Amino acid sequence: MSADIIDGKAFAEALRGRIAVAAADFTAQSGRKAGLAVVLVGEDPASSIYVRSKGKATLAAGMESFEHRLPADIGQDALIALVEQLNADPQVDGILVQLPLPDHLDETRVLRAVDPDKDVDGFHPVNAGRLATGMPGFVPCTPLGCLMLLMERLGDLSGLDAVVIGRSNIVGKPMAALLTAANCTVTIAHSRTRDLSSHVHRADIVIAAVGRAQFVKGEWIKPGATVIDVGINRVDGRLVGDVDFDGAASVAGAITPVPGGVGPMTIACLLRNTLVAAHRREGIAFDEGAL
Repeated sequence: MSADIIDGKAFAEALRGRIAVAAADFTAQSGRKAGLAVVLVGEDPASSIYVRSKGKATLAAGMESFEHRLPADIGQDALIALVEQLNADPQVDGILVQLPLPDHLDETRVLRAVDPDKDVDGFHPVNAGRLATGMPGFVPCTPLGCLMLLMERLGDLSGLDAVVIGRSNIVGKPMAALLTAANCTVTIAHSRTRDLSSHVHRADIVIAAVGRAQFVKGEWIKPGATVIDVGINRVDGRLVGDVDFDGAASVAGAITPVPGGVGPMTIACLLRNTLVAAHRREGIAFDEGAL
């Protein structure tokens, strides 16, 4: 068997096209553009590249981009004061504080300072609680993108066995909540799970987000399963995922590549969340499911 390749780049481009159309309609109805504010502390090269990409994508979608680049030694109170200023800014619909923050800053305090209704990254405890209890809120962008790719591939997920490898607040836990809401039977596993291979081998859906290069072996995969690889690891100068791609692709029914799979979905879903936030704040009716 040779797995179908799930083209996250193509899906993300189509999603961004739909977002651009909806963003123009929002501007026509509200008289302003939806706005995303991104806060970057310090000069981490990877974070700087990511923030620049977000800014370009925001502008390309017909939305406003507000970038705040702060020195690495900024104090906790000054950073939170900026977040509170953005909370009160009527032109800002979404706020994203780029992680990681320098060690002297309390990441949890900063993220909790963001207005939950502008928390388009979905990291605020209020949004985590909304997701867990089935209330409307904002879902972290990477797991939301994974769910979109799964539903595009499989349609109705009801009754499928899903294993999520990884238990982070950013991917693993919200991914499990989304799959549970989609009526999957979900197991959250991790690097210390006993007999992990047996859990993976019975799964119709495997989400690998453990942060270890090629950790999930091809022989673990159930024939015909759908594999979503969230990992991004650099090995010998090239990017690889958390799954042994060649081994898994010989068994699985479908698999995301690294790069070109989940990665492009993250920024697209960030734009989607920002546009949803704008409509909610302005009280403009909007079919969120259309995106």
